[in-house]
Amino acid sequence: MGNLFGKKKQSRVTEQDKAILQLKQQRDKLRQYQKKINLQLEKERQLAKQLLKDGKKEKALLLLKKKRYQEQLLDKTENQISNLERMVQDLEFAQIERKVIDGLKVGNDCLKKMHEVMSIEEVERILDETQDSIEYQRQIDEMLAGSLTQEDEDAVLAELEAITQGDVELPEVPSEPLPVAPEAAEKKPVSENDRPRKKQERELLAV
Repeated sequence: MGNLFGKKKQSRVTEQDKAILQLKQQRDKLRQYQKKINLQLEKERQLAKQLLKDGKKEKALLLLKKKRYQEQLLDKTENQISNLERMVQDLEFAQIERKVIDGLKVGNDCLKKMHEVMSIEEVERILDETQDSIEYQRQIDEMLAGSLTQEDEDAVLAELEAITQGDVELPEVPSEPLPVAPEAAEKKPVSENDRPRKKQERELLAV
């Protein structure tokens, strides 16, 4: 239990992050120093004007010399700030490069694993099987296309369009009357001349 709750979480802050943070803190302190010196220089300049008005030329000259020295310090401070910013940029760019390299490494490892699972021979076999299937299907299509006439093709397309539209119509019922079968034809009436002959035939059959 003690090890479970006493274990510290590993920090994600690297040494490069700490170095960048320290450099930025130093840069910010130098900028604060610059602001402070600029305010002081403006006060000393106004004071030098007042001394000249009061006829205290020597004190005004001494104050201006001090002001000049502080201006030189400001120039040095500006150079130091530029150096710190350049170093921060270099470190940040180095971190980006490191992340890119790590990403490339992970990508290469994944590619190696994929290549181990699927070799060149396996890829060639799959491509060959795919080509064979395409060729087989093409032959079937050609056979089906050759066995149908143009009229059949048109009928198939019309039926397909009707099914797609969900409106399949049944064949129309013919409007003309159907022909009468020979057996169902009406019997001709027997004429007067045929009656004696029919009677003789019945008598012969009776004998």
